[in-house]
This record gives sequence, structure tokens and C-alpha cells, in this order.
Amino acid sequence: MILIDAAGLAASRPNRPLFADLSLTLSDGDRVGVVGINGCGKSTLLRMLARESTPEAGEVRWGRGVRVGFLAQQPLLPAGKVRDAVGGGWEGEAMLDRLGMAALADAATTELSGGQAKRVALARLLVGEHEVLILDEPTNHLDLDAIRFLEDWLAAFRGGMLLVTHDRHVLDRVTTRVLEIDRGKAFVHVPAGRNSGSGYAAYLAGRAEREERAEVDEQVRRNLAARELAWLRRGAPARTAKPKARIATATALVNTRAQAAARSGDLALSMGTQRLGSKGVEVRAVAFSWPDGSRVLDGVSVAFEPGDRIGIVGPNGVGKSTLLDLVAGRLVPTAGDVERGATVQIGYYDQLGRGLDLTKRVREAVAGDKGEPSLADVTLMRRFWFDGDAQFAPIGTLSGGERRRLQLLLTLIEQPNVLLLDEPTNDLDLDTLRALEDFLDDWPGIVIAVSHDRSFLDRVTEELLALDGSGGAEWVRGGVGAWLAAHQQTAAVQAVRSMPPVAKLGATKAKAAPAMTPSTVRRKLGEAERALATASKRRDGLAAELGDALDHRELAALGERVAAAQAAVDVAEEAWLAVAAEAERLGLGL
Repeated sequence: MILIDAAGLAASRPNRPLFADLSLTLSDGDRVGVVGINGCGKSTLLRMLARESTPEAGEVRWGRGVRVGFLAQQPLLPAGKVRDAVGGGWEGEAMLDRLGMAALADAATTELSGGQAKRVALARLLVGEHEVLILDEPTNHLDLDAIRFLEDWLAAFRGGMLLVTHDRHVLDRVTTRVLEIDRGKAFVHVPAGRNSGSGYAAYLAGRAEREERAEVDEQVRRNLAARELAWLRRGAPARTAKPKARIATATALVNTRAQAAARSGDLALSMGTQRLGSKGVEVRAVAFSWPDGSRVLDGVSVAFEPGDRIGIVGPNGVGKSTLLDLVAGRLVPTAGDVERGATVQIGYYDQLGRGLDLTKRVREAVAGDKGEPSLADVTLMRRFWFDGDAQFAPIGTLSGGERRRLQLLLTLIEQPNVLLLDEPTNDLDLDTLRALEDFLDDWPGIVIAVSHDRSFLDRVTEELLALDGSGGAEWVRGGVGAWLAAHQQTAAVQAVRSMPPVAKLGATKAKAAPAMTPSTVRRKLGEAERALATASKRRDGLAAELGDALDHRELAALGERVAAAQAAVDVAEEAWLAVAAEAERLGLGL
């Protein structure tokens, strides 16, 4: 069933076209990732398809009765309590909990930060009933657990979906094809076969092939133009019709130019850095409480030394950004102290864009107190892909990704030797993100990054510091994958604890004490077998329900229950194996 059919769409900004003649058909089961450089029109396209704006040309048609759910990059919520905005009921409460907003269910929507409002809007969307989901950067402001939940939910959704995201894990897991907007044109990348990979993999392969083909075509044109130019210089023959046509063709070849790149050159982030001595930043027994008395950090001690690449992880609200603010000196600890080396120069790339005056123009922000930008400033803006009219654009008119790129420029222009990165990947396009990762590979200072982007953490950081939600912090071995696995194990234990009493028998791993008598072992073995059978039956029953479910919300809820039931089976099986091993030790027949 066709849900959305768009043909010949066009959009532009003042003095700059975004795209033209863009067509797209979305059917049941389609999961389309939308990619392209910042400012190419991705969010504009999504608003058109969500009935939020009208295209300058072309037409969008929606299937009869199709319900479209739209998550904007900066959503607006109705006034009132958070729980009422989501829709109330147990579904809304559960979704707020999964997205880390349960504690603010009774808060007013007008009091939420931008990130909190985005999470509430996402919860509101996911509990609704829609045939089409249109999502603009849905993973922004989510923690790693919430992103993993969202991935599972989207993978189970059976309607049509369009998704703009920089998260390569999400693109790889969720999308079946990718729509790329490049220099005003649209390119659709589809995997070659069922087992040939994700839409994201198809996009990478398709883009590389297109760029290689363009290079070959340009080389062919140059060779042909060189031959035709030599022919013209030798002197064209008599003015017959055939030579006239060849002269026109030769002139066109010589005057044709290759299509300009989407951006001028590579993103040149390196601006030098001030020398960092042997001492970095020491956080000693630091505690921090907010004015309402809530304590987020308690006795945290950590030293950040030259060359460190540290990632900070943990659920939302445990104090990750607070720790960065303490390191930067924006906040003063309630207890303990933060000592910075004499040569430390901190650059803070925060997720809120603090310090950006939206009424100023780009060139004014870069020039700072000088008033007018110098030649070096102009060159620097071009290196950060702010060319021509973009230098004169008011910051308030920039896309979210363009603002983040400007913020990155203003951070690095101070030549820091300690970089604090708070959700640095939010709103950045894939090209900018890869350039940032390449830059950090060879950057000589200290990097401390709070991020929910697993690809970024794996690529950039060497150690992870996890905040536990009780004020403490501990080092994580094995990277972000190990940290997520530990959370899964915790969830499995909680799932067992929430099971009915009969299903709990044997679910807690038994300690086969040497003092147990053979009769006790036989009794416990029977209990463990019954517990395993009960847990397996419960899992199989839920799996059967999952196969019959049609509603996407029912699917998501059942999927969670099946996962919890499987975790219970795993734990019950471990308990049975422990008792069986003791029975074997005692020589009892199984």
C-alpha cells in the first residue's frame, strides 16, 4: 500500500536553492533514512511530507486515511503536564519511563529544556497510532539504553518511516534504503539483495560509486576537450555544415566545467593548540548538589592527564554534563575540588549552543570584538564551509547542523588543549562527523566526551567512565559494548524479580553448598526443572502472541515481554545447570 507519493518537489532558502525535482514513494514496510550535508534541505523535506509546509513546486499525495506522526527537530508541546502531553494511561507512563522522563511526568511542558521536550515529543509520538512515522534526529538527547529501545521499537514498526539521523548504528540497524540529497538532487540507495546489508551500507557503496563515476566522466571530458581544442587551433576547415557542428561541440566541451563539489575542500579543523604541560585536570572527592538538594555526584575522584581520550556514559540525569561543567569551571563543587594545570586551556563544545547570539551574523560571531572579520577570519570561515552568502547569514536562520559547525569553529579558534565535548555528534551531518573523528585522532590534547553515539565513542575514546546514578563513577573495561552488556544483565535480573512467584523458583542462581544432602539436591533439582519449564512455557506463549500481533504498539510491548521472558529462561537454565552439577558430583542420576 502506498502511503505517501511525492513528485517534483522543490525548496529553497533566500539566495540558495535546496533541492529540485525530488520524488519519493513510501509504502508499507519502507524504512527510509534521509542523509545529506547540513543545510541541504533534509528537515525541509520532512516538513513537506508531514503536511507541515508547502513545497515551492511539485505535489505530495497521501493515502486515504493515512495517519502521519511527525517528530520535528525542535518540537512544540501543548501547555500542561508532561503526562497529559503524552496522552496519559499506562502506555504513556511506560514510554516516558523508557525514554528517561518518568521523574518529570508531573512537570509543566513549559519548564522543560529543549532536550527534555524532544524526549516527551518522542514518547507522545510512539504511543500514538500512525501508519507513517517521520522522525528528525530522534536519537538526540537520548541515553544509550533509550536509543537501544528506540532501535528495537522502530525495527518492529510495520508502517512506513522516514528518518533523519547522524547515528550510524541506527541507520545500519533500522533503514532498508537511503535517500541522499546532494547538490539539489536526490539519489536513492537500495541494497542489491535481501542479504546484502542495510540501507546505510547501500548508501556508502552508492555514493562511492557515483563519485568514482563522476571522476571517470570528467577525465573523459577533459581528454576529448583537449583533442577538440587541438583541432580548433590547427584551423577549422571550410564553413560547411559538418565542421560548424563540430566547432559548436568542441566549444561546448572546452567551456564545460565539472559540477562543483558540495563543499569547498575538506573540513580543516586543525588550528594549532597551546602547549599542555605535564598536569591536566584533577577532580578530587567532588560532590555536587542542585539548589533543591538533589545530589548527582558524590565523592568522585578522577585525573585527566595529557593524551587521555575519555568517554563519559550513563543514563540521562546522572550528572554527565554536570561533571563537564565542573571541569570547565562553570559550576563550583558542593564538596571537594577541581584543580587545573597551569597550562590548561579549556575548549567547551556543549550541546546547548551557549554563547551563540542568534541575532548576529556568522561573520560577526567569528570576528568577535574586532567588529569586522580579518582576512584570516574569512579564510577560516571558508575552511569550515561557510562560503559567500553563508558568512552573512543570521545565526538564527542556520540549520541545526550549521549552528553546531559554527559552534565548533568558535571552540577551536581559541586553540584549547583540553576539549570538553558534550553530545558533539548532535545535528552534525555524516561528513562533518567523520572529519571531527579524523581530527581527534591526531589532536595532541585531552579529550573528554559525553556522547550517546556508539560509533563515535568506539572511534574516539580509549577509556570509559560510567556514572552509576547514585553519585559514584567507575571505569569500564571493554568499551561501550561491555557497558551496554552489563545493563542488559541488570535488566534480566530485574525481569526475574518481577516474575510471578512460581516462575521465580530456581531463577536465582543456586550456590551448591557442600553441606547439601542428596535428598536436598534432588528436591532443588526438581524445583529448578519446574522453574525452567514454566519460564520456557511463558516465553513460548509470548512468542506465539508476537507472531499474531498486528498493531505496532502491541508488537513493541510484546517484544519487550519476550525479551524479559527469554532473560528469565536464561537465568533459570543457569540455576538448573548449577544444581545438576552438584547432583553429578554426588553421583545422583539425572
